[in-house]
Amino acid sequence: MQRQLINPPGTEATYDRLHFSQAVRAGNLIWVSGQVGIDRSTGAPAEGMDAQARIAFEGVRTVLEAAGASMSDIVELMTFHIDMRTDIEEFVKVKDEYLPADFPAWTGVGVSQLARDGLLVEVRVVAAVGD
Repeated sequence: MQRQLINPPGTEATYDRLHFSQAVRAGNLIWVSGQVGIDRSTGAPAEGMDAQARIAFEGVRTVLEAAGASMSDIVELMTFHIDMRTDIEEFVKVKDEYLPADFPAWTGVGVSQLARDGLLVEVRVVAAVGD
């Protein structure tokens, strides 16, 4: 089975510097790497869960579209949270805006840290397209 590396415009530096693709498509499955709430205009984590979750889900959407898929193709959602007890309700509100029906499988994991200080959540998905 042929693999296709997915790296939308603007993500080349991440591929070159950190050596990973934003997603890999093999057949009708697409594995999207974790997306975080970094504000592209400042390069810093956005303020608060709402803003970070929105940026992360927009990153997921961008990568899926580059792979020929959409948010409705998501079959699995995995999220990593610095503070699930405090932030989960706000996260779920944002998640439900991006995934309003036909909910995918979801695993939420509490972690002690993410890749950068100030990050609150990381979102990764698996999508299935076609037959």
